[in-house]
Amino acid sequence: MNKLTSFLIDEQQSHRKGGLYHKTQVLLAYNSNRIEGSKLTEEQTRYIFETRTIGFKDQEAVPVDDIIETANHFVAFDHLLRTIENPLSKDLIKDFHRILKTGTADAQKPYFNVGDWKKLANEVGGRETCRPADVDKEMEALNKWYEGQQKIGIDTLAEYHWRFERIHPFQDGNGRVGRLILFRECLRNNILPFVIDNEHKMFYYRGLAEYKSTPGFLIGTMQSAQDVYEAWIKYFDEELLDGIGTADV
Repeated sequence: MNKLTSFLIDEQQSHRKGGLYHKTQVLLAYNSNRIEGSKLTEEQTRYIFETRTIGFKDQEAVPVDDIIETANHFVAFDHLLRTIENPLSKDLIKDFHRILKTGTADAQKPYFNVGDWKKLANEVGGRETCRPADVDKEMEALNKWYEGQQKIGIDTLAEYHWRFERIHPFQDGNGRVGRLILFRECLRNNILPFVIDNEHKMFYYRGLAEYKSTPGFLIGTMQSAQDVYEAWIKYFDEELLDGIGTADV
């Protein structure tokens, strides 16, 4: 386990406030949810994490699901750290989805499989995704491909993420699960992790849409986000970068 992963786990277990774990939790949850349309601001997200309460005086009301999914995202990130030594698997991916969607309005829908593959076909941006009957087979193939890679680099993770989002294995929540996987696998493979921020979501979407012909768009967006996270690490403890790969492909 590298220094960065150990540091994040130590901060989580000691309930340290104002550290790298705290910052990562808030900004990963805020940006990942915001990309998917959440109305919560960064300050509201931080307030939920720090106080486990709501009550945004004189501010615009937000959907209850936004609040639930934000709180769930904090739990999912802790699960990410708790299971960091386990290899990536279908069960672990389903666990992320179950944690993220538990207690939401989606969970009450009869067709919505919380913590399991989708039941109904869906499209993303007008593009067809994997048919429900084929999801398990496609996810099995994707994970087998990933396990077979001799070296995991930022380019490998970009391809995994693109293939995962094209399969779109869940009825909803695929982006959030996919970005949790990215962060986790960066830690597991000594790659500088990153948070895709909401301000760059159009570059991120373009990278996914054009990955097959121009993979550099997505990889470049991920590398740019790595630069930001590297600056966070240096602020708290530059030695945490020991053993962590740079943004090079």
